Amino acid sequence: MKKKEVAIIGAGGHAKSCIEVIESKKNYKIIGIISNSKKDKIGKYKVIGNDQEIKKIKNLTSNVVLGVGGLKDNSIRKKLFKKFKNFGFKFPAIIAKSAVVSKKTKIGEGTIIFNFVYINSGAKIGKNCIINNRTLVEHDAIIEDHCHISTGAIINGDCKIGSGTFVGSGSVLLNNLKIKKNSFIKMGAVVKK
Repeated sequence: MKKKEVAIIGAGGHAKSCIEVIESKKNYKIIGIISNSKKDKIGKYKVIGNDQEIKKIKNLTSNVVLGVGGLKDNSIRKKLFKKFKNFGFKFPAIIAKSAVVSKKTKIGEGTIIFNFVYINSGAKIGKNCIINNRTLVEHDAIIEDHCHISTGAIINGDCKIGSGTFVGSGSVLLNNLKIKKNSFIKMGAVVKK
C-alpha cells in the first residue's frame, strides 16, 4: 500500500507527539513541517514553509495534521483548521496503533487519537479534536469539534462535551453530563453536575 504524504502544522511539543503517532501507523509519510518559528526542523523533518506559504505547500501535499496543541484555549487550533480547510487541505483522522476504538464510533476529520486511548461503542468525536494518551471515552459520549481531552481523562457514558472545551489531565466526568461549549475543566477535577 502506498503511503499518503502529509505535512505537520506546528513545531512544538504537540507536533512531536503527533509525529510519534503518525510514524507508528506506517500508512502516512511525513514530508515536512509547516511552522512560523525559527526552527529549521523537528527531528529528521525539515520545515517546508510557514502558514503564509500555503500555495507552495499545497503543491507538495494536500494532507495536513494539526500539530499545534491547546492548553485551556483551543481557539488557535480552530483558526488554523479553518484557514487550511479554506485553502482545500484535507485533515485525515489519525488513530494511534495502540488505541482501541470501537467500529461503532464516529471520528471527525483532523482528530488525533493518541496512545492507549479507549473509545467505546456509539461514541462520536467531532472534527479537529485531541484525544490524548490514556483517555477513556465511554459508550455514546459525544465530544464536539475542536475539543482537547487531556491525558488520562475519563469521559463516562452519554456525556456531551460542547465544542472548544478543554478537559484537564486525570479529570473524571460522571455519566449523562452536558458540558457547555468553550468550557475549561481543570486537571484532576471530578465533575458530577
